[in-house]
Order: sequence, then structure tokens, then C-alpha cells
Amino acid sequence: MSDNINSRTARRKQQETKPKKKPGKKGPKGWFKKIIMAIVIAGLAVLVGGGALFAFYASTAPDLDEELLKDPLTSNFLTKDGDVFLKFGTEKRDYVPYDEIPEQMKDAILATEDVRFFKHGGIDFYRLGGAVLANFRGGFGSQGASTLTQQVIKNSFLKDEKTLKRKAQEAWLAFKLEREYSKEEIFEMYFNKVLMSGNRYGFGTGANYFFGKKLNELELPEMAMLAGMPQYPNGYNPFKHPERAEKRRNIVLTLMHRHEKITKEEMEAAKKVPVTSTLLPEEERQTNGKYPAYVDAVLDELEEAGYSDLLAEGITVQTSLDPKVQETVEAAIDDPSYYESDEMQAGMTVLDTKTGAIVAIGGGREYAGRNLNFAEQKRQPGSVIKPILSYGPAIENFSWSTGQKVVDEPYKYKGTNKSINNADGRFLGTLTMREALYYSRNIPAVKVFEEVGAKNAKAFASGLGLPYDKISSGNALGGGEYEFSTIQMAGAYAAFGNGGIYTKPHAVTEITLRDGKTKKNLRPDPVTAMKDSTAYMITDVLRDVLTYGTAKNAAISGMDIAGKTGTTNYAADTIKKNNLKNTDVPDTWFTGYTTEYTISTWGGYADYKTPISTYDKGRYVPQKLFKTVMSSIASNPGQFSQPNSVEQAAIVKGSDPLALASSFTPSNLVRTELFVRGTLPTQQEVPEEISLPSPTDLTAQFDANTNSIQLEWNYDVPDEFDDLGDPVFNVGVSVDGGATQNITTTSDESAVFSGAELGKTYTFSVSASMGEYTSGPTSTTLLLEGADEPVIEEPDDNPDGQIDVPNSDNEDNEEDDDGSSDQNNQGNSGQGNSNNQGNQGDQGNSNNQGNQNNQGQGQGQGQGNQSGSQGNQNNPDGGQGDQGSNPNISTPNSSQSTN
Repeated sequence: MSDNINSRTARRKQQETKPKKKPGKKGPKGWFKKIIMAIVIAGLAVLVGGGALFAFYASTAPDLDEELLKDPLTSNFLTKDGDVFLKFGTEKRDYVPYDEIPEQMKDAILATEDVRFFKHGGIDFYRLGGAVLANFRGGFGSQGASTLTQQVIKNSFLKDEKTLKRKAQEAWLAFKLEREYSKEEIFEMYFNKVLMSGNRYGFGTGANYFFGKKLNELELPEMAMLAGMPQYPNGYNPFKHPERAEKRRNIVLTLMHRHEKITKEEMEAAKKVPVTSTLLPEEERQTNGKYPAYVDAVLDELEEAGYSDLLAEGITVQTSLDPKVQETVEAAIDDPSYYESDEMQAGMTVLDTKTGAIVAIGGGREYAGRNLNFAEQKRQPGSVIKPILSYGPAIENFSWSTGQKVVDEPYKYKGTNKSINNADGRFLGTLTMREALYYSRNIPAVKVFEEVGAKNAKAFASGLGLPYDKISSGNALGGGEYEFSTIQMAGAYAAFGNGGIYTKPHAVTEITLRDGKTKKNLRPDPVTAMKDSTAYMITDVLRDVLTYGTAKNAAISGMDIAGKTGTTNYAADTIKKNNLKNTDVPDTWFTGYTTEYTISTWGGYADYKTPISTYDKGRYVPQKLFKTVMSSIASNPGQFSQPNSVEQAAIVKGSDPLALASSFTPSNLVRTELFVRGTLPTQQEVPEEISLPSPTDLTAQFDANTNSIQLEWNYDVPDEFDDLGDPVFNVGVSVDGGATQNITTTSDESAVFSGAELGKTYTFSVSASMGEYTSGPTSTTLLLEGADEPVIEEPDDNPDGQIDVPNSDNEDNEEDDDGSSDQNNQGNSGQGNSNNQGNQGDQGNSNNQGNQNNQGQGQGQGQGNQSGSQGNQNNPDGGQGDQGSNPNISTPNSSQSTN
């Protein structure tokens, strides 16, 4: 028994001493299996969910309708008032059966649109995979994978939207279409229904429209061009965009060679054929009905928005067209009296300034939609760009005043040795920003651009719908590689007239789908492109362009208009190569606006190398067309309103930093300019030394009842001193020759001295202070005798003005005109007082009468009571000092003299 126990105990101990096994870790294969399982489950869930969603979307798809598959419906274009001005799609089509389509035409279309068309069942999964990868990189809808079958479905039944629902419905209907129709029938549907350009559908129609040929008469380059057009029907129109159309044609030829439809030799030979060489001559081309230039803009916008395919589905297109304005524009542009030649052309765009809506478009003289639309074509803008790249950004970013100093002087582009020239070859020196802009000086524009910086200029232009990539100083003058249309330029300038709010120009405001209920708003959202202060200050300067500057031919009496001219120049080598004159120019512009309409007008030739050679019927054409049209269409435009963010002040031209003008500033240097509120200069230009005039006509009159002396004087301030403020007078008194003490400081022209004592001599002085400046003093002396009885002034009993006084008091010396006298007194017949001694050289006035106690001084010069008072400056005999005392003052036993 014990042995068993021991053995069990031993075995237990032995087991405890053995190393314990650690729990085993799961290997990587276990986790991998779980991940794979999770992916499979998720994939199944996605497939089930996707399948369910696809089934739901497919169930809501419309039924196939053979009529819609083959024939486009008519769409209506409406004016701004809702009237139909065009029924789109009613034109005759050249319907071509499948067996009449040339094989090479089929090859061109399939190589471009769907090379696996005869191999897939409506959806090309191989092509779809590539599109999915592209969409992962660029976002959903960035690249399509639509087959010809899907395009037929999209063009016939579905809205042109890049949504999952539409794609699902499109795939389902494509699958159904492939089951109900043959490949040949589906190709025939596509071939005859696809939009080629404008309102022309089908390749057969396109062949006749562009080349005047039947399909079986087309050459390889022509078929390739047509095959490439459905991707961008109006953009690849060879009548309007030949270079773009040729580039697209060459892509089609490359694809045909890649897919072994043509040989390399055939491809290269076809690419050498200019696309314009086989087009139908302009005079044989079909017209496009009413208002073709405006219709061009409508179609371009629908195409840009991705809705051009809907035109075949009977939609209603609401536009901003004003027929009366459109007809006015067409009539003006068609008038041959404006132009220097029959070949010169013009293009015009009229916008609603507040909304950016395109009201009318003039595409060119006798424009019929079969040639270049000169309102939409892009050309160098010239000086029209200066407010956008130079002066606008300067105000926006630096709060410049319109009076900012700029200098028109010899100058070179920064960092180069290339000089800039003004059009007239002159330099005007110091100018305000306002003057530099309305005179359209080139050198200041470049200087301002370089100070603003390319980044700020680019951002400002971009906010106005004018895109720039790399920008340099040369672009500030409207040259270089960047070109713009009248539509773009009108949109940019409308923002200046609309308080800085920019709305992209647009002809279409809304479309209504075939159901009559579904509407799509195409109005662009307005955006703030600049501060209202910038917009108004530029507008105020551009007003002066029509008054003092380069656009006087565009001015309309009584109408508040702002605008800017522009011309471009030929490069020196172009002038030499084509034997042109230095005054020849390729482009001329005027863009102007009121609070109601904005009009941008271009003039020139279709061929850039054909120059504008005159002024009146050449360079001035855009201004004159603007004036004619604006005069006719303007209803009652108001005045541009200055916002609270702007204030104005008179400044000194050329001051740097700007200084406010004062009344001392010469009038030829004073300019009234605008400032962003809060940026007015604090400095005022005032000369370092100013000589204020002294007060005049100082009198002192004693009042025996109050023992006070009433002082009065005059002070007429010249206008030039107005800016110093109101005058203040400093009144002082000296008693018996003692020190002068201040009595008072007053803004009145009178004062009272109290506590006067008889027997004293009082000398009063008055000076004027304005601002920091003080005039010299004017003084008068009054002697108060100790007499008890006041002496009453006797009435004048000598109407002839002759005074008879005793010789003992006043000796009259008529013989000595040079002022010599005896020791006591000298004067003329009108001066004498027993208490007043005349100074040597003092001349009295024959019309001045005194009495025994009072000396009368009119215009005479004299000194009395030892006061040292001087006579009047007006003394013809060289007297000095101020006017003498008033002879009508009567004081008891007193005598007075003044300085």
C-alpha cells in the first residue's frame, strides 16, 4: 500500500519537474483564410446588393420606342420673354440606309467610337474595365466606356447625366436593344441620328453641309473629319474652328491605322491635306436661320454643360435673347459705312450688366452661321486688359488711390534690356494713376503690373473669367499668347459696373425636358470678384476715358458710361516680312458699360496679317459701333453710385506719399481723387513760410461812462488761407510806453479794455493767428487828457472840405511838397490839432477835418502823441504803415494815432 503511495507521489513529482508545454500560436495561414473569407463575403454582398440595385434601376427604365430611336424631335428656343424664335431640328435630314454607307466611313466611325462593336452584346466589358480604372484615378464619370449601342440609347431615351442610375438604365436598355435589333440596324440608327453640328443630324447631312457631297463621293480625309465630330460637334466645326477640326481629324486617322483600317502611307497622305481645302465655299454654304450668332452661343453652352444630345429629344431652351437688341446689333455691324474696306469685320457681345446674361451677339458682317463668329473668336486684347492686370489689382491689394503717383519715363522690362515704348513715342513724366489709365500709357501699366506681382494679377483676372497660366510683364499690355473673346471681355468689365460681382456670361438660363416638368437651371452663380471700392474706383477712372482719354468717339451725351479702348501691334519681324507700316495694327477694341448694359466690340480682319490701316474707319470702328448700339438700346441707365467704402479728397499731384492739397497748392497740381475709406492721407501740403496779413482799420474809442475803451478792427482772409482754419486775434496793450501785456484772445473782430485812466497813453496792438502761423501786429495809440468836459465834435460847415484852423496851432505849408516843416507841425490844409504834432514828411489829406482836440487822419501819414504810429500804406508819396485813425471818433480830451 505504501509502495503504491510512494510510487504515485514519485510519479506526481516527476511530472511536475517536466517542462510545461506553451500554448501553440496560430500560423499565418489561419489569418489569411479569414481575410479571404471576409473578402468573398463582402464581394458576395456587393454583388447581391449591386444586382438588386441594378434590377431596381432597370425596372424604372423607359420602354424602347422605335420612333425615338430613329428620328430626332424638335426642340424650342425661347426669347427672354418666352416667345419661340427657333424650332431646332426641323431641318431636312439626308437619311442613309446601312447598305449605302461606304465601308471606309464605317471603319472611321468604328475605329473612333467602338472598334469592338460587332463583337460585344451592347456592353463592352473589356473597354469597361479600362474605364473603371480611369474613374478610380479621376473620379466617377471622368472617362466613359459607352458603346455605339449605349450612345443610341442615351441619345434617344435618357438624360445626359453621369449617375449610377442612368448608367444602369443605359446598360439594361442596350442589352434589350441588342436583342430586338440587328447590329446593322443599330449602326444605322447611330449613323443617322448623331448630332454633327448646329442643328444638323446624321453623317449624310454632315457630308452635304460641310462638303456639298454625297457620302460615296467623300475622300478619306473628309470621312475621318466627319467621324471625329460627334465627340464635340460645335467645337470641331471646320467652318468656325478649322485648326481644331484638323487636329481631331488626324487623331481619327491615327486610330484607323492603329486598328489596321488603313495603311501608314494612307494615313500620312491624308494628314497632309488641309482640312479647309475641301470645304464647301462660303458663298455656297447653308444659312442657319434667325439670329445665327446667338444660336451659336446657345449650342456652345448646351454642349459645354453636356446637354447637346438632348436637343434631339424635344426640350425647351430658355435663353436671355432680346430680339430688338439683337436686330439692332446685326443692323449696326452690317452697315458698310463704318468700315475701311469690304473685308474688315467686327464682333460684338451685349450683356446685362447686373446678371451677366447675354442679351445679343453680333457674329460679323452678314453673319449666317457658316463662317467665323467674330464675337466668339479669341484675339489679343491690347490695352483693354490694363484695368484687369495692373490697376484693378493695385487698388484691390494695396488700396491705391486713383491719385497714386506713377511716372511715365524711359523704362525697361524688369530683368531685361528690352525697352518699353508708348504708342506716341513720348514720355509724360509724373502722372496720377487715373491719368496713366485714361491716357492708356504703356510704361506706367508695366510698372504697376510689376509692383502688383504676377500672382496677384493672375488671381484678379481669373476671378473675372480670364484664365492665365504663366503671366509676365508683356501680358500687361495685352500682347503675348493669351487671347480672349468679346463674350469673355464683356463679362469681365460687367463686374466693374456691378459692384465687383462677377457672373459668367450665359445665353441659356434653363432647359425643360420633354416631360414638361423636369427643369435644369443653367444660370451661373454670381461670385464676388473684387471689393466694391475697387470696382467703383476703376469705373470712375474709366469714365474719364470717354471724356479726356482715348474713347471720345464712344461718348454719349448725358449717359454715364465707363470703358476702355485697346489696340494690338505687330511684331517687328511681322512688319518687315509683310511690308507693313508701323502704324498698322491687327486688332482694335472697345469695351464699355452702363449700369444697364455692357458691350464689348472687336474690329479687324479674319486674316491676322491683314492690317487695320486707318483711324476713323479702322481703329475707331468699335467705339462707333458701341455708340450706335448703346444709344439705341439704353432705356434709362442711372449713375454709378459711389459706395460707402470710398471717399474722395483733393490731393497734390505727384506727392509721394500722397499729400492733401491746401489752399496754397497751385491749381494745376490739385486733383480730386478717390480713396478706399480709411486711407486718406494725414499730411497736408502747406508752405514752410506763410505771411499772414495783419488786421486792418484798428480803432479805439473811449467811453467816459464806463471808463472803458472799445476796440474794433477788420480782417478779410484771402481764400488761399482757408485751409488754416478760422482766425483768432491776440489783443495787447502798452500803457505810457511800458511793456505790452495781453488783454484777450478772441475770434471776434472787437474787444473792450476796461479800467482806462485819464492822463494815460494807451497803445493797443492786434495780431491774427491761423493754425501755427501769426501775422504782424497792427497798433493804435490813444491819449486820454485830464479834461472834465468832453469836447463835442462840431458839425461840418465847410462843404468844400476846407478846414480853417488858427496858425498858432497848425501852420499850413503849401510850398514844400517834399514834407519839410517847422519844428512844431507840418500838414496839408486838412490836418491840425493843438495836441497833435505831425511828423516830418507827413502828408495830410485835404478831405480830412479835425478839431482842437482830435487829429483827423484819412490817407495821410503822421505821428501823434509820440506814439510812433505810421500812416497808411496807400499813401502815394511813399508812406509806410497802416491807415490812420478814424476822424469820426470823438473822445474827451484825447487824441489817437494808429499803425
